[in-house]
Amino acid sequence: MFQRQYYMKIQERIALKRKFIQVLVGPRQVGKTTIVRQLLEKYSFPWHYASADEATQPLWLQQQWETTRLKARSVETSEVLLVIDEIQKIPDWSNQVKIQWDKDSFDHVPIKLILPGSSQLMLQKGLSESLAGRFEVIYIPHWSYTEMHDAFGFTADDFIWFGGYPGPADLISDENRWKEYIRHSLTETTLMRDILLMVRIDKPVLLRNLFDLDCSWSGQVLSSVEEFLGTPVSNLFD
Repeated sequence: MFQRQYYMKIQERIALKRKFIQVLVGPRQVGKTTIVRQLLEKYSFPWHYASADEATQPLWLQQQWETTRLKARSVETSEVLLVIDEIQKIPDWSNQVKIQWDKDSFDHVPIKLILPGSSQLMLQKGLSESLAGRFEVIYIPHWSYTEMHDAFGFTADDFIWFGGYPGPADLISDENRWKEYIRHSLTETTLMRDILLMVRIDKPVLLRNLFDLDCSWSGQVLSSVEEFLGTPVSNLFD
């Protein structure tokens, strides 16, 4: 399996003595979770992986931590790794992480922590509110031309037109199918999930239509779009 350069960076950070939470941020579908799973396959100590998509109750995060502590105690290991994916989906996650992380620090429990997430603004807000001085950020960007070429055989023209998304790379021979994937799996998810979680939008459908128009009319004056919609753009955010 293709390994991005960021794999080595995360591996080096985790090999160090427990000191900071490692936070992985970046756009959706660029391989953050894949990098973590590649790391876990070769990790020589106990580990526990959980996704916040599975969270069904307020105590879910504490339960994941207790599961990891049990693994640390059962084998008396010198370290254990906890990975919680998309943690920003959990209400008040940063305060809960602070409590558990500080408890482990006080009790000398060797749990190292990786937090991958797609919503950088939501993660950054939680980190700055409660976890100051306890974390490092590793930014995982879109794939570069070299990576897309080595992994999928992209030419320079392919990369310029289709960009650095590995997920739909095999679909570029059917451009309409590729566009549908990007629209529904990436753009819609970002607009209807990430943005709506960050700010209150009274007219999300209007926001989506504005985005479509903005993409189609790149470089046009915004007031022209307002005339087409029949409403000021500012009404989206009332």
